[in-house]
Amino acid sequence: MELATGTGLALAAGLNAWIPLLALGLLARYSDLLTLPASWSWLENGWVLVVLGVLLVLEAVGDKVPVLDSINDLVQTVVRPGAGGIAFGAGATSSTTRVEDPGAFVESGDWVPVVLGIVLALIVHLTKAGVRAGANAATGGLAAPVLSSAEDGASVGLSLTAILLPLLVVPLVVLLAIAGWRLVRARRRAGASPPVAPTVGDGG
Repeated sequence: MELATGTGLALAAGLNAWIPLLALGLLARYSDLLTLPASWSWLENGWVLVVLGVLLVLEAVGDKVPVLDSINDLVQTVVRPGAGGIAFGAGATSSTTRVEDPGAFVESGDWVPVVLGIVLALIVHLTKAGVRAGANAATGGLAAPVLSSAEDGASVGLSLTAILLPLLVVPLVVLLAIAGWRLVRARRRAGASPPVAPTVGDGG
């Protein structure tokens, strides 16, 4: 269950860095649905929630503007994997080891889910950035707000599913893996297709 929760949150962070973190903090602070491990309890701090909310608004706006969204994706190559690591760690660990103590954190093994979260979020982010770049090139940037809204919605859905119904994350991951595999195959086929030779008329 904890592994499914962490996986879903990390995948959500690959789409939007701040949504899963904000979901964790808000649910832990204002509901009984979630109790964060001691090492990640700072996520429910009021000031942290305010900062996360501001960052979410900034990304939500910037990610819908052509050209600016590409710059945002470049910056988020570091941010989203980091958020994925935090989200996976907060959602999948129950250790009381304080993150502020690096030595104890390493010895506890709590770094393993953090690394897994970083990898998962990075894979989703790179896929998202590649799809966005292709869509922007094909539509002159008109696809940016539509895709960004869809990504935000998917991130919200994944975050809530991971926290409230973690078992549903498993089939979602399978579906995402299949979709990603088909996308990669389609792009490889498109790249391997020989150019179409121009038709030369007979000049008749």
